[in-house]
Amino acid sequence: MIEAFVPEHIRSLTPYPPGKPLSELERELGVSKAIKLASNENALGPSPKAMQAIQEALPDLHRYPDGGGFYLRDALSKHLGINGDQLVLGNGSNEIIELLLRTFLTTDSEVLTSETTFVVYRLITQAAGAHFVPVPMRDYGFDLNAIADRVTEKTRIIFLCNPNNPTGTMFSQSSLDRFLQRVGDDPILVLDEAYIEFVAPHDRIDAIEVLKRRPRTLILRTFSKAYGLAGLRLGYGISSPDLADYMNRVRQPFNTNHLAQVAAKAALGDHDYLQRVLQLTEDGKRSISNQLREMGLSVVDSHTNFVLFDCGRDAKPIYEALLQMGIIVRPMTAYGLPTHLRVNMGLPEENERFLQGLRQAL
Repeated sequence: MIEAFVPEHIRSLTPYPPGKPLSELERELGVSKAIKLASNENALGPSPKAMQAIQEALPDLHRYPDGGGFYLRDALSKHLGINGDQLVLGNGSNEIIELLLRTFLTTDSEVLTSETTFVVYRLITQAAGAHFVPVPMRDYGFDLNAIADRVTEKTRIIFLCNPNNPTGTMFSQSSLDRFLQRVGDDPILVLDEAYIEFVAPHDRIDAIEVLKRRPRTLILRTFSKAYGLAGLRLGYGISSPDLADYMNRVRQPFNTNHLAQVAAKAALGDHDYLQRVLQLTEDGKRSISNQLREMGLSVVDSHTNFVLFDCGRDAKPIYEALLQMGIIVRPMTAYGLPTHLRVNMGLPEENERFLQGLRQAL
């Protein structure tokens, strides 16, 4: 039996459940023109400049990609005002998380975070054979005081997702500063900012400034959300040169593909398109949140491109009723929120179809 060769922490691992292709769901449900509002994707898609860059790069697909991501790293360093040796590129920010844990965790290390946050933190920690310590959230967000209370000499890494997935909440700069005074400089702090572009500039924490005064910090960002390149899988980490150096030693050669690199570089420079995405998202979020409240539902204020709401009862039948209408949202039972659903912003007509379907399902 192969199980005899599998460590217990791998045997007990529950894999991330992938969603089915939209076409297969349509076939199974007998519906057409289904809309997917479950994965926090960009409804407008990639920048036209990114699409053009992909077209121009197609003749070079027989070549290996730039293993160091030279041109993208150069563009990012100028965009962020940092040095290129502070960057780690990954196949989505998920790979950056995995590189971090593979580089710095030991089996007696602890990873600390909220119990209701990005599920990949737990999955990769368990796969590494380390100890995952979840802390209950407060008001749908990170309870930074409670997390600080749980720090021990075994705490190696702390994940803070800001804004948080799946709740959409965020903490302030002053709250983070008080937290850092308590935890000190020893644990590696991860500030996951996958949704940072959706946050109003005056509400953002200055993660780069935190990194300058606290070198054991890693900032996570991605091109999957606001930049609409989820299908190409490209994320990046910003850290001190020393921390990035060790992670790059573990990173596999050619881990980010050529099309992803050229598309990300082009998307990064298309500021007008990004603003169009952000405005569409904000308009949709305001409309959906207001109408959900008019239905008598409790809505969590969101700083992202999705909205979490409480149906006030078991949400599974509501989710399934929407599914039968070809409207795909995300149930939250796996996050310990069985009465909640999460919906990401789509095109205006998709948002309206969701609202009409939800009224019927309720």
